[in-house]
Amino acid sequence: MTLIEIASLFEARKLSVIEATGLDKDALHIYFGMTLFLAVRFAWRGRGGWIAAWLAVLAMACGGEWLDLTAEHSNSTIQPDAAHWHDIWNTMFWPTVLLIVGRWLQPQPGTAGLGDNAERRLEQA
Repeated sequence: MTLIEIASLFEARKLSVIEATGLDKDALHIYFGMTLFLAVRFAWRGRGGWIAAWLAVLAMACGGEWLDLTAEHSNSTIQPDAAHWHDIWNTMFWPTVLLIVGRWLQPQPGTAGLGDNAERRLEQA
């Protein structure tokens, strides 16, 4: 299968998902980005999981736009670069927010059961 055939198949599948869900293309980017981010993050809960999830979404966003560009080039319907950057921005916004605040969302080692220890300390005093 050639790259142009893969890009055309990708475009057809994307249009079928848009028609089936009733979502516009921007919302689809947001949902797919968040779904992939959360899936990778839940699969990789250890150290570096936040970065791995963010990089997976970045790879998906850039790969999808590359396939879009390939399909547009073969159909001679190339959109301006701003439209492609807009799609990448839509896909990456919430995963980037979660990456930035993720270190505060994950429990730190040694804080599990802190409430129980606090009660014991009060009883001992």
